[in-house]
Amino acid sequence: MAHLGTGIEYALHCLLWIAQPLPKPPSSRELAALQGAPAPFVAKIFGKLEKAGLVDASAGIRGGYRLARAPEDITVLDVVDAVEGRKNLFDCQNVRSRCALYEGQPPDWSAGSVCGIHAVMIRAEQAMRDELGRATLGTLAAGLARKAPPEFDAQARRWLAARSGTRDDARVAALKQRKRFP
Repeated sequence: MAHLGTGIEYALHCLLWIAQPLPKPPSSRELAALQGAPAPFVAKIFGKLEKAGLVDASAGIRGGYRLARAPEDITVLDVVDAVEGRKNLFDCQNVRSRCALYEGQPPDWSAGSVCGIHAVMIRAEQAMRDELGRATLGTLAAGLARKAPPEFDAQARRWLAARSGTRDDARVAALKQRKRFP
């Protein structure tokens, strides 16, 4: 879990949108537009989320994404591991073994166990993973619901419905075009 990139933030925000009941499942393109993110970047994130079993996709122009599990059953750690992969927080290079005073071979007292620095990093990583494993999309969504004014939810639903309508219009236009030029 080296540096947690912006992909994690976008993934969590997108998942919070689809954690609420929506009339139609939004596409990754719609979720990207909603958040001002590059559509290819968000599509790549959703591929990882789908592979990890966190979302289900429906195919086609009317397709979109839904959570594969209840929001309470998806932890922030699940999302981090899906998007970033399971990486160590600290990549120990065993610097102590290269000390010039050892003349090529570190003594047993120096290299016989995990060094104090690495031990601290292991504990820090475990503490972070424990905290990320306790937080769920359900708890994040509940916090957002308490914070946002009620009209924000209605505004977001209208915005997504309008985008979905545009997607449907594009599908109908493509079908008409195909019938004209077989």
